[in-house]
Amino acid sequence: MGTRLWKAAVTAICSLPLVFGTIIADNNRRAVLPDAVCIQISKAISSASGVFHPGDPLYDKGIFHYAISSSQNATCVVEPGTPADVGKILTILGRTRTPFAVKGGGHIANQGFSSTTGVQIAMFRFSEVNYHRASQTIDLGPGLIWDDVYAALQPFGVTAIGGRVTGVGVAGFTLGGGYSYKTNQFGLAVDNVISYQLVKPDGKVVEVTQASDPELFFGLKGGHNNFGIVTRFTVRAFPQTQVWGGSIVSDASTVDALTAATLAFQTNTDPKAAAIIGFSWDPTSSQLTALAFLFYDAPTPPPGIFDGFLDIQPLSSDVGTRDYLNLIQSAPLNATQGTRFAYNALPMLNFTPGISQLLVNETVFWGKALANKSEISVAYLAELFLPNIYSHNTDKTAYPPVRTIPFKPFMLDYNWASEEFDKDWHDAAVASSAHIRNAAVAQGQTDVLRSPVYPNYALAGTPLKEMYGDNLPALRVLKARVDPDNVMGLTGGWKF
Repeated sequence: MGTRLWKAAVTAICSLPLVFGTIIADNNRRAVLPDAVCIQISKAISSASGVFHPGDPLYDKGIFHYAISSSQNATCVVEPGTPADVGKILTILGRTRTPFAVKGGGHIANQGFSSTTGVQIAMFRFSEVNYHRASQTIDLGPGLIWDDVYAALQPFGVTAIGGRVTGVGVAGFTLGGGYSYKTNQFGLAVDNVISYQLVKPDGKVVEVTQASDPELFFGLKGGHNNFGIVTRFTVRAFPQTQVWGGSIVSDASTVDALTAATLAFQTNTDPKAAAIIGFSWDPTSSQLTALAFLFYDAPTPPPGIFDGFLDIQPLSSDVGTRDYLNLIQSAPLNATQGTRFAYNALPMLNFTPGISQLLVNETVFWGKALANKSEISVAYLAELFLPNIYSHNTDKTAYPPVRTIPFKPFMLDYNWASEEFDKDWHDAAVASSAHIRNAAVAQGQTDVLRSPVYPNYALAGTPLKEMYGDNLPALRVLKARVDPDNVMGLTGGWKF
């Protein structure tokens, strides 16, 4: 086709957005093929934004996810550069009923939650980190990962409530709840957001605060991407010195010692101290390893808090004084980038000798059962927090829906190589989490049944009720008010 005819064809396609493409009966609208929508978007947005297609390096960057199993080949990648352009994009997507996804850092383990075969919105250009000393607040863009935030804030001696391993995105972490090493002191990320700049599904840009719209403010605190696209978070800043911590990896002979150290640590009341412990299976050596990742929010911890862990004979240890960013980037408690991985979650009340043995058994059982399914690693990780972490906020938040039960998040972390075995690993994650929950209840931790699952860890298919509990009816009413045409239903994630 000649250049002139090709341009004429493109113009014709763009001028007929509601008659071109596959028809879908949804709110009496017609769906337009995504490639035509990409062209519409490119014509509507300003020069601050861009549209990229396969073959362009920015397309590859736009669809990339930390887990290769979370990535999909989109029709095009759109990088908006202004809130107004985000509004134009959402308006076009809603009018044409085009599937899309919104990606911040891309650390999510569930495929389709921030990836799509339709229009991929990548928020890289929203990467501001502005510290306001007078108000002790920070403006954060949704295109950042926490590594970037910590690096930018380090010269000012402050930080925000953020992720604990490298590569975690600001947007998904903050919109889903957000447990941090500083949560004992200050609560979750949702407890420390002061305002959201939000592009609503109808394209309008609004500033959402407790005063301006308390219902929407509540929904954004844990409600993920149901209410539009956040283009700026304003959060509280907290002082940050050097910290003490690191990892201790030991062999199976130390399980009893790790269990004893963990039981002793649970009596700690110092909010500056935190720990994650667990067990992993190495398919190469067919060996169980014990893991402890320790944290203290000062250059040196007081004597005694971590003694039980430090007395363990390690295979490797890097515990010491360092800056906060270095600690985050050294954490081994993260799946290998560029492989396939899945998380699953369940709440836990207390770490006990019975729970410890249960986790050891699960690690060994599934490590062996999945050994021939391109296994890279299997890990079970318990996060140790003080029982009062939900008391730092008196305002209601979408997550957690209950703040009177001192539950802790718990994670299954599966890592493998071949797409051929995706279903096997998914099924294992479902079966194992159910078994652990039932066993915890049988051991007397009955409040586990009333405790919510952390949505940022939850496996796709987890019932909404298990995450949002009695908040779910209010969230559905809010969703209907803010997004009556269900524009955000065209993207993935936890949908109200």
